[in-house]
Amino acid sequence: MRLLQLKHELEAHGLVLRGAFEVGPEDHVPPLAHAMPAAALVLVGNVGSSLWPQFAASPEYCDGRRDPLDRWSQRIGDALAARYGARALYPFGGPPHYPFQRWASRAESVHPSPLGLAIHPEHGLWHAYRFALAIDQMPDDLAPTPEYASPCLGCAKRPCLDACPVGAFTGTEYRIGACMLHLRDTPGGACMQLGCAARCACPVSAPSRYDSQHAAFHMQAFVIAQSSE
Repeated sequence: MRLLQLKHELEAHGLVLRGAFEVGPEDHVPPLAHAMPAAALVLVGNVGSSLWPQFAASPEYCDGRRDPLDRWSQRIGDALAARYGARALYPFGGPPHYPFQRWASRAESVHPSPLGLAIHPEHGLWHAYRFALAIDQMPDDLAPTPEYASPCLGCAKRPCLDACPVGAFTGTEYRIGACMLHLRDTPGGACMQLGCAARCACPVSAPSRYDSQHAAFHMQAFVIAQSSE
């Protein structure tokens, strides 16, 4: 696999190559076909609303069934895995539940934020991982991953912790019950329509914030998922 070729293929779907790394036993990457061990893992996702135009025009988004984004991601991931002789792995649909946050920190310079989301030095909190491709050889164009300090280290005011209207984030705890009660009671409120107020308050890469339709989709999906548990 050449990462440059994969990068161009992903762009057609609004997806972004999110880094790759050489796999070790501590990474808990499952084997490929015929028990062949994976040599490398390539992460794929979105930054900002890069995927929204393509996803919003997809059959999965339009068919009215549950989990459209997961089904869309799996269709693309499975097709790429078949093309490259890889194994597609997803952060949804477990068990098993794969350690995507750990993999993300191996693939690129992301760090935990006070909200529990991974923060990226360039994209802030406005990014996500949709799937990973486990492959049997190291890509010959894999570049070293640059290391950056967490943007949160230089953020003295931490506005993300003060922006939640019900104080759901403390920096060490996420009070999901208070969050869910607020979202259900205010379906037309700013959090549901524009995205989590705490996340929106982060000053890192504000121009990369999800557009309103993208943000509302995720908030609605979050409420539906929590309501079904």
